[in-house]
Amino acid sequence: MRTKNKAILYWWCQMGGWLLYGLTMVFFAFVFDSKINSIFYPKLLVIIVSGLFFTHILRELIKLFHLLPPELSKKWVQFTGVLMLILVLFNLTNSAIAEWLHLYNPKTKVSVDKRFLVNLVSDSPLILVWVSIYYLWHYIELGTKTEFQKIKLESLVKEMELKTIKSHINPHFIFNALNSIRALVDENPERARTAITELSNLLRSSMQAEKQETVPFERELNIVKDYLALEHIRFEDRLMVEYDIDEDTLDQPIPPMMLQTLVENAIKHGISKAKEGGTIKIISDFRQSHHELIVQNSGTISEIADSEGFGLQSTRSRLKLLFGDKASFTIEATKNNTVEAKIIMPVQGVPA
Repeated sequence: MRTKNKAILYWWCQMGGWLLYGLTMVFFAFVFDSKINSIFYPKLLVIIVSGLFFTHILRELIKLFHLLPPELSKKWVQFTGVLMLILVLFNLTNSAIAEWLHLYNPKTKVSVDKRFLVNLVSDSPLILVWVSIYYLWHYIELGTKTEFQKIKLESLVKEMELKTIKSHINPHFIFNALNSIRALVDENPERARTAITELSNLLRSSMQAEKQETVPFERELNIVKDYLALEHIRFEDRLMVEYDIDEDTLDQPIPPMMLQTLVENAIKHGISKAKEGGTIKIISDFRQSHHELIVQNSGTISEIADSEGFGLQSTRSRLKLLFGDKASFTIEATKNNTVEAKIIMPVQGVPA
């Protein structure tokens, strides 16, 4: 429905704009030229019809070659080529029709090629004005859409932060962590002190979660390592953790708490449900000009009851808002009784 409404609006603007041009030319002809000759109206009609036709072709070529903003900034050569092609065809067609219908003064008749050059100078501004208005419209539309997405993302991030803080200071979570630490106090005091530090880091990262769209992957990874270290105390040999991290990906920006969400989901619906426990493996690498982030855990997909819950839904939504169709999120069962959650994001610059 939205696409249909945009198409209707486009055609209203297209026909209204060229009609306005025609009326303007008639007005100025009456005001500044008392003598309107017999070829004035036919020639004006040819310009309006061909202008309507060729600007529509130009629009279709812009869409075909993806020359709309923001892609336009990287495709100026293609855009210039397309625009020059339309200008040549527009003026060449007008010149040919004028010759065919004798829409010229016989006393000042010139060759088609000279008429084409004259038209190229006099009529090309019509196409250039059309292009300027067309792109101005799309830049305004892009700015409005970007602002809307930013507001929606901020709301989603805030909701995610509140849920994360609640889960981390949940009495049940703290009770399990403190019980694990208490058991270590006499048995392994050094490990107990380390566990207290890890718990402190984890709670601090939750309570002081910054309102950022993205954070460095290394920062998120360190938080997850503290979380898994605490869970390892509780699960002992039932929990095995493996890392396969390309160091070049550590500076890559990712949405905050996204990795934490996937790991918590793996613990809750995979490791904790199996008597023998299992393995969690975190993989980060560059694949085909993308940053690929994977969390694997032992278990079956049927055990992940929260696959459409808030955490994973927010992961999809945040990736969509931040990267559009350039990012994706999937969760599926793989071989060897393993569940794999995979995030694919475009490679980004290091955030300031």
